[in-house]
Amino acid sequence: MKHYDVIVVGGGHAGCEAALAAARLGSSACLLTMNMDTIAQMSCNPAIGGPAAKSHLVREVDALGGEMGRIIDRSYLNIRLLNTSRGPAVWALRAQADKTLYRSEMTWSLQTQSRLDVRQALVTQLLVSEGKVRGVRTKSGLEIGADTVVLATGTFLRGVVVIGDVRFPGGRHGEPAADALSDDLKAHGLSLARFQTATPPRIHADSVDYSKLVEQPGTDKPLRFSFDSPPLLRKQWPCWYTRTTENTIAAIARHLSDSPIETGSVSGKGPRFCPSIDRKVVRFPDKHDHQIFLEPEGTYTKELYCLGLTTAMPEAAQEEILHSIPGLEQAKIMRMGYAVEYDYIIPSQLDPSLESKVLDGLFTAGQINGTSGYEEAAAQGIVAGINAARKSQGLKDVYVSRAQGYVGVLIDDLVTKGTEEPYRMMTSKAEYRLMLRQDNADMRLRPLGYEIGLIDSVRYEAFAKKRDQLNEVLEWMDSIQVSPTEEVRRQLANLGSGDLKKAVSLGDILRRPEVRYSDLHHFAELPDLDGETAEQVEIEVKFKGYVERQQRQIEAFKELEAVAIPRDMDFHSIKGLRSEAKERLAEIRPRSLGQASRIAGVSPADINVLSIVLKGVGAGRVSEERTL
Repeated sequence: MKHYDVIVVGGGHAGCEAALAAARLGSSACLLTMNMDTIAQMSCNPAIGGPAAKSHLVREVDALGGEMGRIIDRSYLNIRLLNTSRGPAVWALRAQADKTLYRSEMTWSLQTQSRLDVRQALVTQLLVSEGKVRGVRTKSGLEIGADTVVLATGTFLRGVVVIGDVRFPGGRHGEPAADALSDDLKAHGLSLARFQTATPPRIHADSVDYSKLVEQPGTDKPLRFSFDSPPLLRKQWPCWYTRTTENTIAAIARHLSDSPIETGSVSGKGPRFCPSIDRKVVRFPDKHDHQIFLEPEGTYTKELYCLGLTTAMPEAAQEEILHSIPGLEQAKIMRMGYAVEYDYIIPSQLDPSLESKVLDGLFTAGQINGTSGYEEAAAQGIVAGINAARKSQGLKDVYVSRAQGYVGVLIDDLVTKGTEEPYRMMTSKAEYRLMLRQDNADMRLRPLGYEIGLIDSVRYEAFAKKRDQLNEVLEWMDSIQVSPTEEVRRQLANLGSGDLKKAVSLGDILRRPEVRYSDLHHFAELPDLDGETAEQVEIEVKFKGYVERQQRQIEAFKELEAVAIPRDMDFHSIKGLRSEAKERLAEIRPRSLGQASRIAGVSPADINVLSIVLKGVGAGRVSEERTL
């Protein structure tokens, strides 16, 4: 029987990152996918990044040594920086992908990666002995051994495609479901539940009346997701948008009785932040002008993705709804919108390493853990791949804390709080979001990527040079004094800034809201910085007070996180804990006092009791190697 250190099941965004991470860390790895032609498939929106912290996750995956950022930089059709009218904590990159090129680039990365085999196979069972995963069995009967297994099965576990009242097995439209593996997981004691997701119709680009649409051009500045990509300005394809009308709402209302959300054809919960158009009408009956974005899916296809028009209503209803929208009166549907119901593993059964608490050596990542989105999947994939490889090598697991990145917020929320709907990462879910910006993801996480072995010395040295330059410029700005001369006052007035009464530092000048870093050349000879570094200098200076306050909060957070809870602690025997707290603590088995404090049903009073008990038993500190 062929044996690997790590087997990854599933070739979606989570599986790709997991397999690459494991192989790059020196483990022998095998990626098993149902279809070699749909590796890294963008089943829904043909885009990477965007608001709701998605671009932050991509930047963090890249900082750790992942692949998603580099692939989208080589395959985008349109890239823009969003939310620039708001604070830098919520600025977000979003890139429209050429889906076919993205898939091809990722497939090439996998197939050319040393120590990684990529095979087409349908996994039906785990090989388990004495509570430990030993490998997998495929539908053809082939057994493949492994020290660890990462399941990244997306929406394929007992997947069911829904269009109107029609239901048929499938993980995606046109692809089979994976029923046997779902049953096997249950047989091994894992608890599963059902979620659903949906996608809009795709239409023919030549059937659209663009005179009625608003164009959204790409950027005129060189933007990139990966810190390692060259900052190039490439040709951009436009996106377009229109709005629904009262006629659209009326058409949806006429067909609501046929909608799966009304008929019960779909029973699993869907993502709250990406509702179907029929659900929007139910929730907001007085709103008529929902935005609809038309996005190209590739260079060599005429398909347009209708963002904002997600639905699984019957085909005739979808056509009537489309034709009621300005610019889409003659639109021809190429692919119907549909929903998929699927099984997921209740994520409270996982450790922060994404290893199962039920089966030793089993890791899970992506939608199987109850999340929604390519970026959330990739973030889990790289963490699962790292820890699966480290376990096979006899090393301790590592993770990103909530204070280090959105990757940490995402995983901590899943394993500590669970989720009752497909989880989507939002900036509002991070307590320290001013520190967790997309611009400084490399400063936060690249040292970790280098320490564990995913970032090579060349990439790290480039990062270290940037970090040192940033720190030197920040110190230099505080050391340079600007006196209130007539020339200085005149230049400040030209910038729309107030008068200067006394000498201040160059940093104090930059802290003025109307002053940009590039404006400082009026007051001093500036160091030569690239655009990204200059922007980061500006952010660090302008928000220095807020950042310092948040840093103090993080230090308090670290104190709780550092207090370890023994894995075998008997919570039911602790006097003073409420019954609900005992049950929840025993279920989640938090690794630290900090994690315990975030469990629903555990009160501050319970944490005080637990803190006293831990001091009494001489609880240690969480391993530095573990928290990195």
